[in-house]
Amino acid sequence: MDIRRGILWMIFIFSVFMVWTNWQAYNAPQVATAQANTNTQHPSAPTAANTSAAPVAVSNTPTQASEKVQISTDVFNLTFDTLGAQIVRAELLQHHDSEDKTKPTVLLDNGQVLYTVQSGLVGPANLQKSYPKQDTLFTLISTEKALTGNTLDVVFRAESDGLEVTRTYTLHKGSYRITVKDDVKNTSTEVQNPSQYRQITRDSHEPAGGMSMAPTYTGWAVYSDAERFQKVTFDEINKNSAEYVKQAPDGWISFIQHFFVTAWIPEQGKERTYDIRKAGQNLYAISAVESLGSIAPGASVSNTATLWVGPQDQKALAEIDPTLDLVVDYGWLTFLAKPMFKLMSWLYSWIGNWGWTIVVLTIIIKLLLYPLSAASYRSMAKMKTVAPRMQALREQYGDDRQKLNAAMMEMYRTEKINPLGGCLPILLQIPVFLTLYRVLLASVEMRGAPWMGWITDLSVADPYFILPIIMIATMFLQMKLNPTPPDPMQARIMMIMPLVFGVMMLWFPAGLVLYWVVNNILSIVQQWWITRSLTQAANEQILTHK
Repeated sequence: MDIRRGILWMIFIFSVFMVWTNWQAYNAPQVATAQANTNTQHPSAPTAANTSAAPVAVSNTPTQASEKVQISTDVFNLTFDTLGAQIVRAELLQHHDSEDKTKPTVLLDNGQVLYTVQSGLVGPANLQKSYPKQDTLFTLISTEKALTGNTLDVVFRAESDGLEVTRTYTLHKGSYRITVKDDVKNTSTEVQNPSQYRQITRDSHEPAGGMSMAPTYTGWAVYSDAERFQKVTFDEINKNSAEYVKQAPDGWISFIQHFFVTAWIPEQGKERTYDIRKAGQNLYAISAVESLGSIAPGASVSNTATLWVGPQDQKALAEIDPTLDLVVDYGWLTFLAKPMFKLMSWLYSWIGNWGWTIVVLTIIIKLLLYPLSAASYRSMAKMKTVAPRMQALREQYGDDRQKLNAAMMEMYRTEKINPLGGCLPILLQIPVFLTLYRVLLASVEMRGAPWMGWITDLSVADPYFILPIIMIATMFLQMKLNPTPPDPMQARIMMIMPLVFGVMMLWFPAGLVLYWVVNNILSIVQQWWITRSLTQAANEQILTHK
């Protein structure tokens, strides 16, 4: 196998990858567009019977009159509803909308689409209790509407059926982390046994900004130490075939979409029940329910959880919980993608530009693979020098393939040429290429990250196709440096290959094409230098023998 066959194998493997990727996109559970009047549906709370949740139908009865409260920080514009003291809209000020970059990303909403978070109290299933929950009208206690210091407390209060709940949302400067504390007081004359639930509710609308050629996961996820990270799709919920942990003393719940996540992280070490269910027409919910124990008359208990509504910032997520960064979907390449991203993050801390970080990363990878690629290029250079002898052997033996192969192997041995040497560096590039592809696709740090000039977002395609054109040109140049295939058909295929790759790269993230361009340029320089050195050595040897 020579370098030409190696490259053809690379085309085959890459094509299989592309077919597999598009097959995934085609066969992925289809996320339907949200139904009109979605905002008229009101998700129900889970029920509790010894802290076990069960599906409950959605109530379509008119809601009580409530007040919308606007709260702002340096990263959020939040809208709270006093009905349930829940967040019904979250604008992420530091992340632009994928379709209109003058507007912030809206993650939570209860307009034409529904995506909200709730929390509240439920009683034992055998008792008809109506504790404060998401359909209870709360009163806003705090007065501050904008964060001016390091934290801002937004406080609501409600009383129902013998329990008073004071809910405090603590917003943090520069963070998408929200601390949610419920202080529960028994105002009745009897012992109360409530359970606290945390819930995420969403319809099945497709998030904006997806890439058809590069599908990413949109759906639910639950984590526990026992069962680890488990995804649940809309389709699995519809078919009632979802498999996930139902009860654990640890973990968290989340909804994941490309670049963003909403997650509830309850206090660890408390037994809780997890439930993922269809909560109405085109409406789904995930909840975590835990018992608050018996509360004597006049006594109080507190329960605190962390709510994350924001980007999949791996460092910030890991600071909340060391397992929370699992929401970043690198797929089956996670074991390679995580170390690569850590290296890129370290480089970025010094360079300050993700585009130049990719350039430096490419140089580092090229240096690491230098011994292998140098051996390959020496083999190719020698192949080029013996090309006339190979052609002579073909003419000498004609259709006698056995004698031709024996003669060629003897020539390879005497000239110390490794016919397989050209394949290895190319094969090594495939996992690097695919790993970087997943990093660029899944890492929100690349979203909106500029390089220079016309490249203003490395996570999307080059708007003017300049990098793919440069890539095609560098691949053609590489072809010219390689020995010309003696077979005319093979030669034509090799010349078409840059166009095939270039067309595929037109819609790939600009950061990925940048890596390939830089790698090609470095390969051309390395190949030219080695060929030049071998030619000089051969000429000196000829002069010496004269």
